[in-house]
Amino acid sequence: MTITQQIVIQKNQEQVWQAWMEADRLVKWFSPEAEIEATIGGKFELYFDPTNKNSMSTKGCQIVHFEPFKSFTFQWKGPDPFAEVMNQDGHLTEVNVTLQPVTNGTNVIVIHAGWHNPDSTETQRAIEWHKEAWANMLASLKCYLQPENSKPPSEASTGCC
Repeated sequence: MTITQQIVIQKNQEQVWQAWMEADRLVKWFSPEAEIEATIGGKFELYFDPTNKNSMSTKGCQIVHFEPFKSFTFQWKGPDPFAEVMNQDGHLTEVNVTLQPVTNGTNVIVIHAGWHNPDSTETQRAIEWHKEAWANMLASLKCYLQPENSKPPSEASTGCC
């Protein structure tokens, strides 16, 4: 089972890459705090509650594939309610982000894979939650990189801007 979400952003690959790989940019659209080491084996740690870095975070996750400005893969830990099915050592899922140039910008493709025991009820709940979360995250990335094309919150279908 994999989750695939994608969006076209009217910016070049380098600009989109920087939004992912530079912590000071990533915190403007993804998580309130981040530690990113843009290299294979480097940290990809997002802190959704910076007051407690052991909770609601990807603490300990690393980049496992790295092709600058094109693609990278990182280990992923889900939110605390899904810790039993996603956040155990040896059973982390992985997220691949691919940036493809298109005529009007960059197609950003997110593939979340490596689900263990995908038929269990709890894993299915985690998968469904992440489908929506990745769609919202990509919408947030687009709002960050294309504020000039974003609608006010009352009009935005994603509610992100």
